[in-house]
Amino acid sequence: MNVILRPARSTDAGKTGAILHGFARENNWMPELHSEAETIAFCGRMIDLGWVTVAEVLGQVAGFLALDGEEVQSLYLTAPARGQGIGQQLLDLAKTQRPNLNLYAFQANHRACRFYERNGFVEVARSDGSENDENLPDIKYVWTREEEVDV
Repeated sequence: MNVILRPARSTDAGKTGAILHGFARENNWMPELHSEAETIAFCGRMIDLGWVTVAEVLGQVAGFLALDGEEVQSLYLTAPARGQGIGQQLLDLAKTQRPNLNLYAFQANHRACRFYERNGFVEVARSDGSENDENLPDIKYVWTREEEVDV
């Protein structure tokens, strides 16, 4: 599968917003706090800030990663794109851009937690969710690039 990673354009807000909104609708543990239009506007703001990289497959946006400094704000894929290595490619790109990354994952999102742990992220804190909009318990993960040692 040929995947193209590229900076998001303003015209990608609709597709990235639909992906993010779709995730909330797919998971019964995830509250649907915003309309799809509000989610598209949110993704548009992240794109305008230069945070978003999209993954294209056959000319269609299959997923995206939003990176604000060292914080992974979002990493979401369409349902058919999951398990195809696309999320891995997006995360690997972020790892080449920063020596350290951090993110929050909802405790109920077991698949995401396993993915980040497989990728060297370490749990550093858990919360009851009182600090996030969804009020869902979450886990803070951090990743630090291992320095190569010259021998």
